[in-house]
Amino acid sequence: MLKLYYSPASPYVRKVMATAHCLGLADRIEKLEAAAHPVQRDARIATFNPLAKVPALQTEDGLALYDSRVICEYLDALGNGSLFPPEGQARWVALTRQSLADGLLDAALLARYEGTARPAEKQWSGWVEAQMTKIRAALETIEAQAGQFEGTPSDIGLIAIGCALGYLDFRFADFDWRALCPNAAAWFAEFDSHPAMAATRPRA
Repeated sequence: MLKLYYSPASPYVRKVMATAHCLGLADRIEKLEAAAHPVQRDARIATFNPLAKVPALQTEDGLALYDSRVICEYLDALGNGSLFPPEGQARWVALTRQSLADGLLDAALLARYEGTARPAEKQWSGWVEAQMTKIRAALETIEAQAGQFEGTPSDIGLIAIGCALGYLDFRFADFDWRALCPNAAAWFAEFDSHPAMAATRPRA
């Protein structure tokens, strides 16, 4: 069995599990209890990943892999998949879209941690707004490209974008990204109903 330090709320873990579902590998992954936190280090995760962040995967050969980008590419190779185009423009487009989605998520997590992990007297509204500016900019690019997206998780870039938009729904319910991105919203309504995405929706 593959062993994965796991959080049902993590969008990066969702990306890994959605990838696993697409490749028919989900049943080969043992989910290990974890309590990843930006301040309180979980020593259990650190046995796989010295950064003590999820996701962290141990292969059947005992190799430790992290972060989600590496794990997803490993799973694609293990499952003889095609989620990572091997060459040409399709590869660079998919990888760049993954980076865009991961950057959106990085900003979203930093904004959330400011309100949940930092003491109230030390919180900085300017920091949160700077992260929200990054999120809006990423959404503008997603909206501009949404008409080109396939309605199924056919590559890692689309999986990552789907996970990013799902995380906004999960943790930023008051932020109406759909009003800013009607094309992306229409795409996401179909995409998020795919079995691999429906099976991995985040939960508290």
